Amino acid sequence: MALRVEQDIFLIRQRGREVAAAVGLEHQDQVRIATALSEVARDLLHAVGGADVTFRTELDTTDGRFVLWVDLTPVRPLPDGRYAPASGAVARLVDTLSAVWTRGDTVVRMSRRVPASAQALTSDRLAELRAELGRSAPGSALDELAEQNGQLIAALDEVRSQRDELAVLNAELEETNRGVMALYGQLSEELEETNRGVVALYAELDEKSAQLRAASESKSRFLANVSHELRAPVTAIIGLGRLLTDSASDPLTPEQSEQVELIRAAAADLLTLVNDLLDLAKAESGRIEPDWTDVDLRVVFGQLRGTLRALSARPEVALVVEEPPAPAIIRSDEVLLAQVLRNLLHNGLKFTERGEVRMHARRVGDRWRLAVSDTGAGIPPELQERIFEEFYQVPGSSRVGGTGLGLPYARRLVTLLGGSLELASEPGRGSTFTVDLPVDRA
Repeated sequence: MALRVEQDIFLIRQRGREVAAAVGLEHQDQVRIATALSEVARDLLHAVGGADVTFRTELDTTDGRFVLWVDLTPVRPLPDGRYAPASGAVARLVDTLSAVWTRGDTVVRMSRRVPASAQALTSDRLAELRAELGRSAPGSALDELAEQNGQLIAALDEVRSQRDELAVLNAELEETNRGVMALYGQLSEELEETNRGVVALYAELDEKSAQLRAASESKSRFLANVSHELRAPVTAIIGLGRLLTDSASDPLTPEQSEQVELIRAAAADLLTLVNDLLDLAKAESGRIEPDWTDVDLRVVFGQLRGTLRALSARPEVALVVEEPPAPAIIRSDEVLLAQVLRNLLHNGLKFTERGEVRMHARRVGDRWRLAVSDTGAGIPPELQERIFEEFYQVPGSSRVGGTGLGLPYARRLVTLLGGSLELASEPGRGSTFTVDLPVDRA
C-alpha cells in the first residue's frame, strides 16, 4: 500500500486490522497493531511525506509460530537514518518496533506474533487470504472512524452514549450530503484523540500488570526468606527433643517425657509447614525447572503402592493402585509427577475413615488422566475451589492435621507440567482428584 496523503492513514489502519484478523491475531492484538500502524504512518507522512507499506508473514523456527511483519519504507531518507515514535507508548502495542537498514533503505519495521492456536499459514492459505483481501473494497475515512469509535466504546464501557453520538453524526452527514473531504479535518482530529486514548489505556493496563507481578515476586521472596530463617531454630528444637529422650541422657519422668514428645510433635508440624512454604515460594517464583524424560507410569504407580501402603495406619481403609494400561509412557518429570500423586494419595488416606483410596490411569486421545478417589466425607460444592487456596482447610478437617498448602502446591506443579488438576466431590460419597496431562510435552 502507498501512504501519500492523510486519507491513506485511514486505509492503512483499516487494512492493517483486516490483515491481522486474517492471519489469526486476537481482537485486542488487531486493535493494537492497527493503532500502532496508524501512529507510525502519521509520523512518516509528516516527517518525510509518506511511505510504502508491506505486510508479510514469517515462520519463527525457534517455537514454530508465525510472525506478522509490517514494513514502512519512507519515500525519502529519514533524518540521520533514525526513527522514534512521537508517542512513547506506541512501542508497547507491538512486539518489536525499530528502524532497520535493508536493501539500501531505512525501513521502519514492526511485528506481532500470531497465536499458536491460529490456523497454519501454508502457501495455499496465504494465497487464499491475498485473494480475499484483494476482493474487499477499502472503506472510507468515515467507516474507519466508526470502527475505531466502536473499539473505544467497548474498552471504556460507554457503549450506549458513544453509539448515540455516532448515530447522530451519521444522521447529520446523510442529511447534509457533504463530502468526506469537507469534514476530513474534524474527523482526523477525532481519530487522533481516539488513538491517544487507546494508547493511554493500554499503557495503564501494562503498568497494572507490572505492579501485580512485582507484588507476587515480593510475596514469594518474603515466604522464602521467612521459611529459611525458621528452618534452623525448628530443626534445633527437634534435635534437642531427641537428645532429651535419648537413652544415654538422664532419665525423665513420665510427665516430662510426655511434654517433650508434645514439643517434638509441634516442632515437626512447624517444620512441615516451613518446608511447604519453601516449596510453594519456589513454585511461585518460577525456579522449578522440570526434567523432561519419558516416564513409565507403571513404575511410578508401583513405587507409590509400596511406599504408601506401609504408611496406611487404618486397617479399615484399603489402598488400591491399579496397573496403568500399556503402553504407559508419558513425557513429564518423574519426580514432580510422583510428588503430586503422593500428595493426593496421602490426603485420601488421611481424610478417609473407612472404605478405600483408589488410584487408576486411562488414556484419552493424546492425554493421560490420572485419578485418585476416596470414600471419605466429601467436600461441599461451595468449598471445592477454596481448597486450592493457600492455607485453607475444610471446616472440621483441622483435627486430622495439615498446613493447607499441599493442594495449592500440587496444582502449581501440574500446571508446570502442562496439565490441570480438577476435583469432583459429593458430601457423603467421597472425592475424586483428576490430573490431566498431555502424553507428549510438544
